[in-house]
Amino acid sequence: MAQQIARPSLGHPRVLDRARARPAVESYSPTRSDPWTALWFLLPSLLGLILFLVVPLVASLVLSFTNWQIIGQARFVGFSNYVNLTTRDPIFWQVVANTVLFTVEYLLLNIGIALGLAVWISRLSWGKRFFRLAFFLPTFMPMVGIALVWQLMLTPRGLVDGVIALTGLGLPNVLAESTLALQALVLLTLWSHVGYNLMLFGAALESIPESYLDAAAIDGASGWQNFWLIKLPMISPSLFFGTVLTAITTLQAFDQVYALTRGGPGSSTATLGYAIYNQGFVTYKMGYASALAWILFALIMLLTIMQLRLQRRWVHYDQ
Repeated sequence: MAQQIARPSLGHPRVLDRARARPAVESYSPTRSDPWTALWFLLPSLLGLILFLVVPLVASLVLSFTNWQIIGQARFVGFSNYVNLTTRDPIFWQVVANTVLFTVEYLLLNIGIALGLAVWISRLSWGKRFFRLAFFLPTFMPMVGIALVWQLMLTPRGLVDGVIALTGLGLPNVLAESTLALQALVLLTLWSHVGYNLMLFGAALESIPESYLDAAAIDGASGWQNFWLIKLPMISPSLFFGTVLTAITTLQAFDQVYALTRGGPGSSTATLGYAIYNQGFVTYKMGYASALAWILFALIMLLTIMQLRLQRRWVHYDQ
């Protein structure tokens, strides 16, 4: 019979001796040199922040009050760029309306479809990883490449036109119709970016404790009550994060507009991001483009503040 080895308990004399032999942890008292030591550690990141964020930000603000056009001397013009934008520019308000319409439509569709797909996938008994990967893959692709492929598909005699022609129906030139071109941009952006929020909401759904769902099942909650009263409040912080991040990135949309429609037909799909590029690098009006950039910044800040205030009513951080 194998001899059992007796393990020393916590009250064994040898354990007590080892505990007494350990050096006592001394309490740390901060010294005067600690802030300087912390500063040296933070200095590389601080310099990067100043050089690549603060300095360009201040420079663009200063430029927005000048008429700088790359060649020649810049002249201070006060608020003329802002006044000309809001009172004399014939397409400024249409560009703002395009940006807001594109952002609102895309944001609602993105959050709704991503949440619906995340809930559907979370209830599957197989293939969860496959479907999440399938919907997330387009987010790795460059937007310019995706836009060029969609352009080939949507042009007359393209793939979409050919498929619809087989049914005996006709398809107008989507990219040449001012009412349809913006919808094509929304559809393209949705196809390429819905996977990010799907993964975010899917992870939030997976993190809900099973005890909550079990308790709801015992109480006889229906599927809708289970989703509306338990799952949705529990994932509301992730919903809020996805909504804010999607709104900010959508307001800055540029790649898909440049590659698919170039702001046309006319100015029906021009967004603020595309207008900044057009003014700065096509007509070389850097001061005018900087003023546009600060208006876009103000729009993003306004929308973010509204979302932060409204989140107190529907976001639950209690576990």
